[in-house]
Amino acid sequence: MPTRDAAPIGAPCWIDLMTSDTERSRAFYCQLFGWAAEQPAEEFGGYFNFTSDGVRVAGCMASRPGSEVPDVWSIYLATDDAKKAVEAAADHSGQVLVAAMDVGDFGTMAVVSDPGGAAIGMWQPGLHRGFGVLGEPGAPSWFELHTRDYPTAVSFYREVFGWDTHVVSDTPEFRYTTLRHDDGWLAGIMDASGFLPDGVPAHWSAYFGVEDTDAALAKIVDLGGSVVMAAQDSPYGRLATAADPTGARFKLVAANEAMPGNVSSP
Repeated sequence: MPTRDAAPIGAPCWIDLMTSDTERSRAFYCQLFGWAAEQPAEEFGGYFNFTSDGVRVAGCMASRPGSEVPDVWSIYLATDDAKKAVEAAADHSGQVLVAAMDVGDFGTMAVVSDPGGAAIGMWQPGLHRGFGVLGEPGAPSWFELHTRDYPTAVSFYREVFGWDTHVVSDTPEFRYTTLRHDDGWLAGIMDASGFLPDGVPAHWSAYFGVEDTDAALAKIVDLGGSVVMAAQDSPYGRLATAADPTGARFKLVAANEAMPGNVSSP
């Protein structure tokens, strides 16, 4: 399994799950993707990492008792200065949800919301460099923002996180911009104003690579999860949306030669 030592600045570098049932979530993802789970770090509220073949791929933590926030996967973008990135986010109409804070020697984290209301984390690596594999079965493979305020979102991520952006399509039916690094595409922003249902806020989604999307969906159901969007073909792989047993949503893509990179789906 190819590994990477560090993410480019501005690129997704880590994901983690906030869950109301850590034991159930641990069992579900370990069985679904073949992951293992490290021991919880009690000094960090029981936070633990999932690994694939010994390489860290994601984190997990318990939601606060009584929290009304639904179980959710969060995405973190790499930064070399979290405090400055938080200030830049505030200067560009973002809101600070969690101020920059050191996590021991592992790194510095923060969470902001962009002008469209989508929450996005940031991570300044220390000893913890983020996920060590990308675009493989059982690993994070793509990251995508659905927003109602597309032009403002593109500008925000360009100005705050230094994205080198590339317009994939700019028609009323399909507007999509990607973050590029060298010859690779690392994340995308979709104009979702035409299809996001009322009451559904702008949000980021994580895609996980799988060998067979349909087989993965069947296994998800067997493990107590559910299918949110059935598998469908796209130019970039066979895509689907699912939810784990506690309701946290995530997406699947059959990893192929086009990954990691240009995935897009409403």
